[in-house]
Amino acid sequence: MTNTPHINPLADIAETILLPGDPMRAKMISEVFLKDAVCFNRVRGALGFTGTYKGRKISVMGTGMGIPSMGIYSYELINIYGVKNLIRIGTTGAMQKEINVRDLILAQAASTNSAYMSQFGLNGSFSPTANFKLLKTAEEICCEKSLPHHVGCVLTSDNFYTDDENQISSWSKMGILATEMETAGLYANAARYGANALSILTVSDHMINKDAEITTAEEREKSFTAMIETALESAVRL
Repeated sequence: MTNTPHINPLADIAETILLPGDPMRAKMISEVFLKDAVCFNRVRGALGFTGTYKGRKISVMGTGMGIPSMGIYSYELINIYGVKNLIRIGTTGAMQKEINVRDLILAQAASTNSAYMSQFGLNGSFSPTANFKLLKTAEEICCEKSLPHHVGCVLTSDNFYTDDENQISSWSKMGILATEMETAGLYANAARYGANALSILTVSDHMINKDAEITTAEEREKSFTAMIETALESAVRL
């Protein structure tokens, strides 16, 4: 099996993969949700596992933080290892008052302040979007399970910390639901290389309501099961 600088497969990688940012969340998913899971990658601590969920072969792998990291892993998974369906599961900061901590965000599209799109040589602004079938399926599952959720555009930002005090307000005025750091890169690579992608995000903190609860690092790693189960159920309905 082909190796890359970032993935050294010790086992098969499924055509459908869940992509949490945190490698330890990938490990937890493999132990709690997947049957007969085996580790397929340990390079750079980006733990990856393949197992089955309700009889469907599924992989899960940590991608780290930011578009550069997501760009590398999603490119290699699609182009080298033949992955067809990539579902990001991660955390996000809410940017609209009506959104609550622990709500789910289904990212229909991703605006970005990153220069990642410039590599494609487009004479204009590309709008990275989710695969409609994955998005529709995930939204149906949220409705079936009565999970609080929101569908719309997120901001994929290169900045976790910023000196621009007006940035959040400006994006919020444009209807952006929440901010995170990977989705635009994932959606762009999926579009360019013929794969299907969706980001299912859990609101871990609030950028507008400063009195809102902030979830702990342990909770982000070990819980947020609604997001994980929605992603897995979406995967088995493909």
